[in-house]
Amino acid sequence: MLTNKEKELISKICMGNSRAFSDFVDSYKDLVFTLCIRMLTNREEAEEVSQDVFIKVYRSLPNFKGGSKLSTWVYRIAYNSCLDKMKQNKKARLHDDLEQLDQIAYAEIDTALDSMIREEKKRFIDQCLLQLSSEDAGVLTLFYLEEKNLQEMEKTTNLPSNTLKVRLFRARKRLAAIMEKSMNKEILQSNG
Repeated sequence: MLTNKEKELISKICMGNSRAFSDFVDSYKDLVFTLCIRMLTNREEAEEVSQDVFIKVYRSLPNFKGGSKLSTWVYRIAYNSCLDKMKQNKKARLHDDLEQLDQIAYAEIDTALDSMIREEKKRFIDQCLLQLSSEDAGVLTLFYLEEKNLQEMEKTTNLPSNTLKVRLFRARKRLAAIMEKSMNKEILQSNG
């Protein structure tokens, strides 16, 4: 599964080439940080966990067999590191009231997500994702923003695809409620 370029990079890193590791970090730092900030919602914690992820990657790289994509392996380490941090903090998160969800057509949610990821809607999505639990934000980030399929997500999260489908379904419902509430609030403010 590894490309020749990735094999060469890993080999250089394992031989102690710090420039090669710096290039590796540059390649994955934005993706790792994006996942960490979505799951942890705290910039300092996300930066700390991102650094820890690359320390873990560096230590584990000699044992990486290439059974999955290199990016999937890095995401799995980042995802698990975020979960560990969340367990450490034992943060309780409140969920929004879901009573109005029955009115939303689920097909429209997927369409809305696809169109809202565009640059002009990115801020709105980011604000809504921050209101979700870390687990919900994490699976939505992997599926929609990082465009991971269920098989890749299964490898990243170590969760079965059926569990991921249920989590995605529930996370979309929660996100839809938050988006609807936020849109109604903006409409009221703009009319007021």
